[in-house]
Amino acid sequence: MRRDNGPAGKLVALVVASLSVNAHDSHHGVPYGPGQPVAIYFSPPGKFSPFAICLGGSDIPPIPAGLVTARPPIPAHPHLGVRMAYRLQRALRPNAGWRWFSARIEASGPARAAFTGAEHLVKQDLFGCRMCGQCALPVTGYVCPMGCPKELRNGPCGGVGPDGSCEVYPAQACVWVEAYERAASQGRAADLRLLHRPADHRRWGQSSWLNYWQGRDEGLWTSEADERPGADP
Repeated sequence: MRRDNGPAGKLVALVVASLSVNAHDSHHGVPYGPGQPVAIYFSPPGKFSPFAICLGGSDIPPIPAGLVTARPPIPAHPHLGVRMAYRLQRALRPNAGWRWFSARIEASGPARAAFTGAEHLVKQDLFGCRMCGQCALPVTGYVCPMGCPKELRNGPCGGVGPDGSCEVYPAQACVWVEAYERAASQGRAADLRLLHRPADHRRWGQSSWLNYWQGRDEGLWTSEADERPGADP
């Protein structure tokens, strides 16, 4: 089942013929009754737009693009050299000075908003940052894993091309292939063996720098101790 959606081109519809759920969508105000046919329309690869839902013949308005993040998950090549990135990492490690500075920023609403906006601009240009608020760059060769169309934070999917290309965007390199190459070039390939814990989606749009300096993301991935045989999970 297909339909034309203007500039977005052909959208593929996934139809659920019989929905045995009786719930209510608080965002759209549309009740989901049992047995109502539901069609969900997705954009084809490379043409990002919010998915649309058709319930019982009535279209439900899609969630606006940018409600959570202004940038869709598309692999981005870092514009900052990996050697310089690791040097900055050492300079920006949490200490008493950075904790004091970040606490002062967070104490002021306007200052926090301005700082977060500046971080977004800088990191989006350098790394294709999507502002997940839980930055994994220090252990992924400074390649953002949230640029993966599947948002995989623990290695690549099974669809990586023989040339290391992304399955969804074949013209782009898989973020994890590039992460390994960059980390390995600096003797940091072992970083990619660390297990990333699930992202807390309540932090989308927050400053990962402030979270980092305030110690709120210390448990984003396993430590070296977790890698040893017999270590507690």
